[in-house]
Amino acid sequence: MEGRDNEGKGPEAEEGRNYCGGLSKSAQKKLLKQQKWEAKKAEKKALEKEQKKREGERKRKEWEERLASVSEEERGKLIESRKSLRKERMEQRSEERERNTERLSRAKECGQKIVIDLEFSHLMTPAEINSLVQQIMYCYAVNKRCREPGHLWLTGCKGEMGTQLKRLPGFDNWIIEKEDRSYMEALEDEKRNLVYLTADSENVVDDLDSSKIYIVGGLVDRNRWKGITMKKAEEQGIQTAKLPIANYLNMSSSQVLTVNQVIEILLKFLETKNWKDSFFQVIPQRKRCQADSEQSQQVKGVDSEEKNDQFESKKQCAQDSTRI
Repeated sequence: MEGRDNEGKGPEAEEGRNYCGGLSKSAQKKLLKQQKWEAKKAEKKALEKEQKKREGERKRKEWEERLASVSEEERGKLIESRKSLRKERMEQRSEERERNTERLSRAKECGQKIVIDLEFSHLMTPAEINSLVQQIMYCYAVNKRCREPGHLWLTGCKGEMGTQLKRLPGFDNWIIEKEDRSYMEALEDEKRNLVYLTADSENVVDDLDSSKIYIVGGLVDRNRWKGITMKKAEEQGIQTAKLPIANYLNMSSSQVLTVNQVIEILLKFLETKNWKDSFFQVIPQRKRCQADSEQSQQVKGVDSEEKNDQFESKKQCAQDSTRI
């Protein structure tokens, strides 16, 4: 769940520790699979880029043909109309940036503090680090669009993780706390209010306490490291809790969620104050049992609208992250 956890014992843990050195057969297969997936993803991205380029050329050709087919007077009117539309769109985007900046600045003063703990990068492969970076980018884009955004923190933001984050377009302009230090150092005076969210905790979150600082473990492929966030919190002497997922739906497998799913659930709850709606709007149907999937059809209209919003969010994530 909130930081996929695993204790780092046994052959799988050894596999995780040795990814940059001698690889076991299992690790080699996993790495090869990941490389194939990355290659396929790059190929798809290149194809989409080429299609976008062709579409742009087609539109330019149509525009030129349209101008050539009308009188000089009409041509002038068409050009002026297009300029006006562009100016209007630019003004709308500028206003949207200002609203986003205002909301995020206000969140830094009084928003719910949510920390993404990035101190696990040494346990992940480069591909897993890249995956987490993409999730963080999505978290920022989603938070920026919220009516009541949270006050996001990135702690332990150094090494390869920090390097990849800094490569993101517009990262330096993000209105978010970026700390090279751990959350224990950066929030030393707030230790009593720190709450690590982990599926292994016996404590269930009923409501989000604005005085608390909720921590989400930034770890990909946590099946290698079961219990790691719980163990870390216990060693540091800070509180732990888990989201009340079991109270509202049955998961088809474990309650492990990606970082961006946990962050989005928290943000949804801040807006709706309703855990059930937050879970059903964020957790994919493939992770729910059949009964829960059927139950979600009762709110199909809302669910469909949310799915469209999520699709558009993911589609424009990279663009939005560059606009502050």
